[in-house]
Amino acid sequence: MVAYLLRRVLLGLVTLVVITLMVYGLARSMPGNPLTVQLGESDPSRKLNPEDQQRMLEIYGLDKPWPVGYAQWISKVIQGDLGRSITRKQPVTQLIGERIGPTVLISGTALFLTWFLAIPLGLYASARGGRIDERFTGLVLYALYSFPTFVAALFLQIIFAVWLRDTRWELPLFGMSDLSSDAPFFARCADVAWHAILPITCQTYVVLAYNSRFIKANLEEVVRQDFIRTARAKGAGPWRVLVHHAFRNTLIPLVTLLGLSLPALVGGSVIIEQIFTWPGMGRLFFESIRERDYPTIMGLTLMFSVLTLAGQLLADLLYSIVDPRVNVE
Repeated sequence: MVAYLLRRVLLGLVTLVVITLMVYGLARSMPGNPLTVQLGESDPSRKLNPEDQQRMLEIYGLDKPWPVGYAQWISKVIQGDLGRSITRKQPVTQLIGERIGPTVLISGTALFLTWFLAIPLGLYASARGGRIDERFTGLVLYALYSFPTFVAALFLQIIFAVWLRDTRWELPLFGMSDLSSDAPFFARCADVAWHAILPITCQTYVVLAYNSRFIKANLEEVVRQDFIRTARAKGAGPWRVLVHHAFRNTLIPLVTLLGLSLPALVGGSVIIEQIFTWPGMGRLFFESIRERDYPTIMGLTLMFSVLTLAGQLLADLLYSIVDPRVNVE
């Protein structure tokens, strides 16, 4: 086990270097830089002379070729320093700390609802395969899966924030809260929950549709195997055969899917957070790319990459738990 973990960690470190090197090179190759973006958004009458621009580029380390800049960035990362945001003048770790909570709130809730609903739906669809109710449920899930999230977000905003305005069903259009920090704690919690309904809905329905169909497809493959026919021949009931025998043998692909869901827990949805102006990681990533804020881009990329690799390693370790026949070595 120790040798396996060491191999995976070393391979993960090499993968992180390759990913961050490519992303840093692509980010520095984008047209413009933080200074040109800021000057383009500022008052046209306020322009920096070439000497001041060169001095600021030297301060931010943007006067050197990007391979040198990457070497400087990776050396700071090894020391535990993700750098300082160019546009926000804050440490990147502080920015991530401020934004990770809102993203985990909606992504964690969406992830829980997805699996809480997908497993029963997948079992139900497999048990009722071919019947009218299962076909109708499958049709609805396919329709949801094919419906883009950004279109659904706009429709939900129109319905619940425009058409239902001034009714008990009206939902907030933007932001995370309308109350000040002086408001009572439970009132602020209720207000945040009220604002989170639409973003959570948009982040849940597509993954729910996919996961439930994924579970059904795996169950349909397992129920054709010989040990299922043996269990039925011994008199096991339909639901016991489906849950106790068939579903347990579909856990490995589900564990893989769950492991790959870990990065989404903090990555959130860039589009959804941007549409609802939700102050999370996805929106920060979008803003940092638009502003050419290289330290923030790289800090977020590093975090998402680490979580992706950690999710894959966690899935591999869980294989031996859900199926004793699997050896992690």
